[in-house]
Amino acid sequence: MTRILESVARCTLRASLRTRIQLSQYRCMSSGLLINEPKYEFLKDLGLQDTNPGVYDGTWKGSGEVVTSLSPANGRPIAHVQTGNLQDYEDCVKAAEEAWQVWADIPAPHRGEIVRQIGEELRKYLLPLGKLVSLEMGKIVPEGVGEVQEYVDICDYAVGLSRMFPGKVIPSERPGHALIENWNPLGVMGIITAFNFPVAVYGWNSAIAMACGDTMIWKG
Repeated sequence: MTRILESVARCTLRASLRTRIQLSQYRCMSSGLLINEPKYEFLKDLGLQDTNPGVYDGTWKGSGEVVTSLSPANGRPIAHVQTGNLQDYEDCVKAAEEAWQVWADIPAPHRGEIVRQIGEELRKYLLPLGKLVSLEMGKIVPEGVGEVQEYVDICDYAVGLSRMFPGKVIPSERPGHALIENWNPLGVMGIITAFNFPVAVYGWNSAIAMACGDTMIWKG
C-alpha cells in the first residue's frame, strides 16, 4: 500500500506539465524547494524527496532528464523529478504484460479486495494528497481533496463491481448443449491524464481496470 501512495504522490508531482522547467535552468533554486519548508512537511509524509524517480515498473527509477515542478500559486519550486526515457517505457510495458498474466487469473472478488485496500490507504492520506494536488495544480484545497476522494469513491464502486460481473447461458441449437457468455480481461490498458486532474481521472480508470483484471500504463 505504501507503494500505491507513493505512486499517486509522485505521479501527481509529475503531472503539472505546464509548470515544469528543466533543472539546468533552476539549479540555484535547489536550496529553496518547498518540500524542505516546515509548512509543506506533508510532502515528506507522502514519501517525496528533493529529487524523485518518475517511473515505476515494480521499482522506482528514471533515466531521463530531471525537471522541476513549480507551484502555480507562487511560482516557487516544489521538488525535482527524474523523468523516464524510451527504455524505461519499454520496461514498464514488459512489466505490465508480465503482471497481467498473473492478475487476470485472480478471481474478480479477490481483485476487488485489493482495490478495497488501495481505497483504504487513500482514505488515510486523503488530506496530504489533496494538499499536494492543490499545491501543484493551483487548486483550492477542498478541490484537491475532492479529487482524491473521487479515487476513493471509484475504489468503493469497483469493489462492488468485482462481485457483479454478469454472464449469460444461451440456448443452443444442438440438443443437450448450451452457450455460455463470460467476460474476460482485455490486457494492458493505456491511461493518459490531464495535468490539472492527475488523480481523479487516473482513479476512474485504474480502479475499474484492476477489478476487471487488466493492468495499466499511466502517463500523467
